[in-house]
Amino acid sequence: MNAKKIDITALDEWVDGCIAERTVYGPRAKGDRFVFGQLERAGELRLDYDVTILPPKKYLQPQKEALLSFGRDGKFESVVDDSPFVLFGVHPYDMVAINQMDTIFTLDDEDVHYTARRKNAVIVVNDVETVSANVFAGCMGTATVDKGFDILLTRIGDAYLVDARTDKGEELAGALADAPDASEADIEDRKKIQEKNTELLKKHDLKVPLSELPGLLAGSMEHPVWNEKSRTCYSCGSCNLVCPTCYCFDVQDDVDWNLESGTRCRSWDACLLRDFATVAGDHNFRRRRSDRYRHRYYRKGGYMPEKIGEIGCVGCGRCVTACTAKIANPVEVFNALLEKAQ
Repeated sequence: MNAKKIDITALDEWVDGCIAERTVYGPRAKGDRFVFGQLERAGELRLDYDVTILPPKKYLQPQKEALLSFGRDGKFESVVDDSPFVLFGVHPYDMVAINQMDTIFTLDDEDVHYTARRKNAVIVVNDVETVSANVFAGCMGTATVDKGFDILLTRIGDAYLVDARTDKGEELAGALADAPDASEADIEDRKKIQEKNTELLKKHDLKVPLSELPGLLAGSMEHPVWNEKSRTCYSCGSCNLVCPTCYCFDVQDDVDWNLESGTRCRSWDACLLRDFATVAGDHNFRRRRSDRYRHRYYRKGGYMPEKIGEIGCVGCGRCVTACTAKIANPVEVFNALLEKAQ
């Protein structure tokens, strides 16, 4: 299917049609902020949002999920949620993060709980319309995205370009088959918008070339910034929990009151939390706040590139907004390391 150009009325009709047939999640207003939630009608969808409080990864790796159920008789059964759904209005930087999670959860032994959801998800990416206060995706190369999604939406004036890129995308956009095709001028306008976004989505200016970041970190283990910044860290883990590329989890068995059955669950965990690195015998590998604080940046700029070849930060800026101590900005930290190195 060629890219289509539709007006706002046609967009609403299409979204309402999708909602009537499928479970659809998209950005909705919550006071003066935005959250991804289930849509009941097209009027709830806010494609003009700046950034959501939590990333859409919560539908692929839920905050808490059951892995298996078990009984006292030793029998157990895996729990796999493969319900189909649509993620509507995902920003490019969040799509890049999902692409990274796709790699992480299929390395070595495939995580079937993640991949079952991912295979049954249809993802509609929307080029950013409203720039958020702390975004720096333009510095991270994530202001635009060219893979992983099924449909790309871009607002051009009072209309939207709907560009289906996969079979799943074409199926979802099937109701738009008779809509007019986008012209070459429309495609060129989309390119201009994406080029503009690459510059606009730089509310914080990263001075470190991304290719040099792992090497810079490798020589900065004893940099004073780790102690300076961590002095006011609450170890609350907020920066981790709003991050679209953090995927750590804790696994626990929840035993029913009858002591005959139970459920093994996993839930989001955070490396800034004091007990994250505690093992048997109450030994904690990162007991000091400065060690936990430093680990977060090494994980993003050093360990993730070593593991998957990409920086584990997409520049969404959620951590900057969530941190009440104002010490979670990766750009400030990485720039401080560069200044010392020079």
